[in-house]
Amino acid sequence: MSVIELRQQFLNYFASKGHTIVSSSPLVPGNDPTLLFTNAGMVQFKDTFLGLEKRDYKRAVTCQRCVRAGGKHNDLENVGYTARHHTFFEMLGNFSFGDYFKREAIQFAWEFLTKELGLPPEKLWVTVYEEDREAEDIWLKEMKVDPTRFSRCGKHSNFWMMGDTGPCGPCSEIFYDHGEGIFGGPPGSPDEDGDRYIEIWNLVFMQFNRDTSGALTPLPHPSVDTGMGLERLAAVLQHVHSNYEIDLFQSLLKAVGTVANRVDYENSSLRVIADHIRACAFLIVDGVIPSNEGRGYVLRRIIRRAVRHGYKLGLHEPFFYRLVPALDTEMGAAYPELRKATDLVGRLLKQEEERFAETLSHGMVLLNEAMQHLNGKTIIAGDVVFKLYDTYGFPTDLTADVAREHELSIDMEGFERCMTEQRTRAREAGHFKVDLSNVALTADCQSVFIGYNSVAGDSTITALFFEGHEVEQLSAGQTGQIILDSTPFYAESGGQVGDKGQLNNATALFIVTDTQKIGHANAHIGTLKTGIVHKGDKLHAQIDVTARQSTARNHSATHLLHAALRQVLGEHVKQKGSSVDTDRLRFDFAHFEPITAKQLATIEHIVNEKILNNTSVQTQVMNLDDAVKSGAMALFGEKYEDDVRVLSMADNFSVELCGGTHVQRVGDIGLFKILSESGVAAGVRRIEAITGTQTLAWVTETENHLNHVLSTLKTGRDSLETRLQQLLEQVRQGEKELSRLQSKLASSQGDDLAGQATEINGVHVLAHRLDNVDVKQLRDTLDQLKNKLASAVIVLASVKDDKVSLVAGVTADVMNKVKAGELVNHVAQQVGGKGGGRPDMAQAGGSDPSHLPAALNSVVGWVQERL
Repeated sequence: MSVIELRQQFLNYFASKGHTIVSSSPLVPGNDPTLLFTNAGMVQFKDTFLGLEKRDYKRAVTCQRCVRAGGKHNDLENVGYTARHHTFFEMLGNFSFGDYFKREAIQFAWEFLTKELGLPPEKLWVTVYEEDREAEDIWLKEMKVDPTRFSRCGKHSNFWMMGDTGPCGPCSEIFYDHGEGIFGGPPGSPDEDGDRYIEIWNLVFMQFNRDTSGALTPLPHPSVDTGMGLERLAAVLQHVHSNYEIDLFQSLLKAVGTVANRVDYENSSLRVIADHIRACAFLIVDGVIPSNEGRGYVLRRIIRRAVRHGYKLGLHEPFFYRLVPALDTEMGAAYPELRKATDLVGRLLKQEEERFAETLSHGMVLLNEAMQHLNGKTIIAGDVVFKLYDTYGFPTDLTADVAREHELSIDMEGFERCMTEQRTRAREAGHFKVDLSNVALTADCQSVFIGYNSVAGDSTITALFFEGHEVEQLSAGQTGQIILDSTPFYAESGGQVGDKGQLNNATALFIVTDTQKIGHANAHIGTLKTGIVHKGDKLHAQIDVTARQSTARNHSATHLLHAALRQVLGEHVKQKGSSVDTDRLRFDFAHFEPITAKQLATIEHIVNEKILNNTSVQTQVMNLDDAVKSGAMALFGEKYEDDVRVLSMADNFSVELCGGTHVQRVGDIGLFKILSESGVAAGVRRIEAITGTQTLAWVTETENHLNHVLSTLKTGRDSLETRLQQLLEQVRQGEKELSRLQSKLASSQGDDLAGQATEINGVHVLAHRLDNVDVKQLRDTLDQLKNKLASAVIVLASVKDDKVSLVAGVTADVMNKVKAGELVNHVAQQVGGKGGGRPDMAQAGGSDPSHLPAALNSVVGWVQERL
């Protein structure tokens, strides 16, 4: 049975048992900061199991794509070297949310394996949690499982917990026996880690709730969560021992072999590449872009590991991206999102390969040298590992991978010391805002934000801080932080700067220069100009309205810009960071190549068109899941509260979750102007733009510059382009005439200098300085002299802006004794420089003109020694 057939048969079977087929969720878990990637089928149902979410079905079945390549669940270093470890795998699972429980789950599993798939019961082995008598009786008494193929196991392997607290319960696992010819004992035996008995299905019975004391309380609605590895089950059905021998991997391995011109499909490098193309492609499909942090860094590590194994196979040109069509053939039908994104996946992989190619070759040279000079040691030094990481972008596990292949290890403690030293240097060199990291608030110290509807309000001081410590009062001249029970001041968040303004009463005035979050409170940072304020005092809070309006214009413009970028460039565009203040906006986003001038113009036009329509901005507070289902865009990796603020602009052209402050109508933004577009990291671009009064100021300044240019050129706007073309043509003609005159000058100089050459054993030797000439003229003069002197060694020099330029030439009959590159370096070293080139002609530069006379005088003696 093929992987495609098996995947569908599993879904069909459980659909026939009343289960709703639910599509695989993305590899990036939604609203779950505790997980780096989706690593099990139950992840998308986590809130359902916790009772935080209700679905319109009680039974579900999925084939969930999963990644285990970072964080707690990391199989990366084993991939390619074992039969069943993968970075990416598919998990088959059936789920019950308070519907059926142990009996039905066990019956479904046994029926599917033995009846639907036809696996012989004598090849299966069952385990239960040692205290779960209920499951034991169902297996032995009702299902009639052979007691000699049955084990009771402890908590470590057969009791599942979602976390230290929360839902938990016993497990029942089903193993497949690959036969006596393979080492290993049954589950629970001393040899259980062997490869003979392989777990294929785990049935988790969520039966209890664990509290902070460790006590277990029965759940009112027990549930079922199961997981079965598709690749492992396919290996069983296709009568092979290794997952890499199943049809899906054999197709991918053949694709890799074709690219690498290899047919040894058991080669570990081929297997690494075949595994990694799945993880990399699907991570990109689900919005992850290679970067130097978080999920993007894990993706980059996997890509670089694949490229490094390609390097081992002799593939020094980009190759990884060429495997995407083969992957699409195998998995595109089951995952349409992959088929839709194959072009994007291929382009991103190729770009990342090209970026890593040069650093890989240089890094491997350094690593090989380090390994060659170990002198019998078996550990690669931490500073070498750090240099590979810091200079060449080698993840430590990639270095460890290479080391392991040579039966070596790496000094991780030394590496961490180097990392700590670097972080310390970075902190010492940095300039930071007010440090609120040591400020602690009580749980009930919160600020109610009234700034969506008010720019001022009367409030009570709930806490005061001075130099990081809570105090009872602040006095005039002191700089500190004030916490109010309610405030119109927006605290910096989501890229929007904190509000400025003032807090005052009849006797005191506090100037707010920034507002930052501390827990659930807004900290007003600033200086008390007059009076004294105490905890419990009443203050009138007034924000800087002009600054707030300017910031709101820029913030609202980022939302329209984001939507316009997705419309023009594609849905892969996702926000990677933003900064909005009173002067301008900065928007970082995932995209793999520079944006063309035409695309930028289109994006800018779309934003301004939406602004001109002047529709009202709609806000609505709603449940997070309802908001996402309605189409609101949640920022990548952002953590949200249960209730969120949904911001809709331009008749739903832009719908995003956002807690910032915004304009009331999009027309309030005013004119939108893009100032620049640039790359800030691999796969991340940045746009900077302005709005409102800043744009008007930019227009005025640009107008003034244009008028100055028109005045200087003595022309009008309509004829400016024609006038510029005329001037450029005049410049081109002038450059041609200058070049002609320079050639003529070089020829005449050659005639004059030829007579100054010294003859040594029939060879003319000349070293001379020419003033007011560039390097091209030096080369032209050199060619003239070589033609005139027939047999010659020549060095010519010039000085411009205190920089020395040198050229050296040697005629063909002398090159067996004198090399131009060696000669020019001899001269260059004396004037603080270096250079090189061909044996017949070489160039160099220097920074010390004062030694040039002596350097030129040394040429005759240097040549004489060699002739």
